[in-house]
Amino acid sequence: MNTNSIIGGSDGPTSIFVAGKMGADWINLFGLVIIVLLLIPNIIYAMKYKGVSNKCNNRALNLIEQIGRYASMFLMIFNIGIAEFGFSSVEAFIVYAIGNIVLIAAYWMVWLMFFIQPGFARSMALAIIPTVIFLLNGITLMHLFLIGSSIIFGIGHIYVTYQNAKEWKK
Repeated sequence: MNTNSIIGGSDGPTSIFVAGKMGADWINLFGLVIIVLLLIPNIIYAMKYKGVSNKCNNRALNLIEQIGRYASMFLMIFNIGIAEFGFSSVEAFIVYAIGNIVLIAAYWMVWLMFFIQPGFARSMALAIIPTVIFLLNGITLMHLFLIGSSIIFGIGHIYVTYQNAKEWKK
């Protein structure tokens, strides 16, 4: 794979570093780590709150949420070679790296606060942050399908979360 397609016209050492870390192949190791970090608190939630049911009765938006979720996760991990253009510059890679670190840290902090005391604002933040993570990754990687799937996910996830969390709204 041509390293220029991964990081635009950046210098050689940066291209080699990023190409190696991105797994210049069919799997994006950074994307895999991000998805794992997103899933860990969700798995803890599922184990802690086993009997919680989805209160959203809109089947279309529930379906849109799931399609967007799994498409975004798949596209974050696997390089399919279609509508993927890679980082346009070193600056785009820096925004990608720092943005993901900050957003994952915020996501985990909100989960921690949610586990201490659930609430409407925390629930909504837990819907918005992963949407922004997917969107940030799509934009910085110039990955058109990931941008599209993150928008679809955001519409569904934010709506479904709102329906489930509105009992806490004051």
